[in-house]
Amino acid sequence: MKEFKVTYFFDEEHYIRRFIHIESQEKAEELIQNERDQYISFTDSRGIYHELNTSKVRVIQISEYHRIDKSKKTIN
Repeated sequence: MKEFKVTYFFDEEHYIRRFIHIESQEKAEELIQNERDQYISFTDSRGIYHELNTSKVRVIQISEYHRIDKSKKTIN
């Protein structure tokens, strides 16, 4: 599974971000297209629950996300 970052923009200053785990970029795009003009819900990494009406979104971006494990960071 790959991790993808999905960002829903309402205007220049307001957005909600969600992370999904799915097989490919194509599958991620298909999921987002299937959710068009619907209410979706998800809990973000901070434990905050969101309900989102996707018909109110102006722009959606999807990109593969490469999470960095900050606990393994070394100091030189």
